[in-house]
Amino acid sequence: MKTSLNVHAVQSLEAAALQPYRTLRRPMDHMREGIFVAEGEKVVRRLLASELSVVSMLMTQEWFDRLFDVESGAVGKRFEVYVAEKKIVEAIVGYNLHQGIMAVGKVPEPKSLETTIASIETPHFLVALDGLVNAENVGVVVRNCAAFGVGAVIAGETSSSPYLRRAVRNSMGTVFQLPIIHSENLRETLQGLHRSHNIDIVAAHVRATSTIDKSDFTKSTCIVLGHEGEGISQNILDICTAQVAIPMMNGTDSLNVASASAAFLYEVRRQRSITRSS
Repeated sequence: MKTSLNVHAVQSLEAAALQPYRTLRRPMDHMREGIFVAEGEKVVRRLLASELSVVSMLMTQEWFDRLFDVESGAVGKRFEVYVAEKKIVEAIVGYNLHQGIMAVGKVPEPKSLETTIASIETPHFLVALDGLVNAENVGVVVRNCAAFGVGAVIAGETSSSPYLRRAVRNSMGTVFQLPIIHSENLRETLQGLHRSHNIDIVAAHVRATSTIDKSDFTKSTCIVLGHEGEGISQNILDICTAQVAIPMMNGTDSLNVASASAAFLYEVRRQRSITRSS
C-alpha cells in the first residue's frame, strides 16, 4: 500500500492508543473526541479511499496481508496500524460484527451551510433529519441519500449523528462521500434555506393529504425525515412549505423511515431525470 504506516504488533487491548476500540459502546465519547469507528472490509476500504483522515487501524495479520499489498492503497495517508491475533480482536464486540478489521477516522471539520450550498449542484437536493435517533436507520438513510444523489445531509440537534459507529456501518461507508451538516437549531437552519436560497422544505409526513406522485420536486428541495415513531416534530412541521405522504395500500399506515426515505428520494431523482431529458 502506498502510504506511511507505523505497524505495531499488540498482545492486548490495554494500550492507550487502542482506547477507541475498547469503548465502542460509548459512542458519545467518540463524538466528543471528534472521531468515529469504521468496521468491516467495505467500510474500511471506503474510508481509505476517501479524503478523510485515518487515525489508526486494528486488524488481524490475515487482513494486514490482504489490505496492504503493493498493488492497493490509500496514497499519502499516515496512520498507525495495530496487528493482533484473531482472539484479541474478537474480544472487542464479536468477530462477526466487524470481520476482524476496524479503523478510527477523524470526523471532518464542519463546513458552514453557506459553503456547502455553494458547492452542490442546482437545483439543490438536501435531506434533513429531525429527531431520527436510531443510528442504524440514520446509516441506511445516508446510504439512500448517496444512492439517489442528495447533495448534503443536515442532522438536527435531536437526531443521531451519521458518524456514530452503527450509522457509519449501516451507511456502508457512503457517509464519507456526503457533506454532513450538524445543525444546533434545525428550525432556524431550514428557515434560512427557504428564505436565503428559495429551497422548498418538504415534510415526509404520513398524515399529509398530498402524495409524492402528485408533488413537484424539480425545484430546489430539502426533504425532512422525522422520528421513527412520532414523525416530524410540530416545531418543524410548522415551518415546512409542504407536507407530503407516500400513497400506500392494504391498510398500511406507515413505512420504516429508511424505507420511506428511499421512496421519496427515488421520486425526486425520477422527476429531475425526466425534466433534464426533456
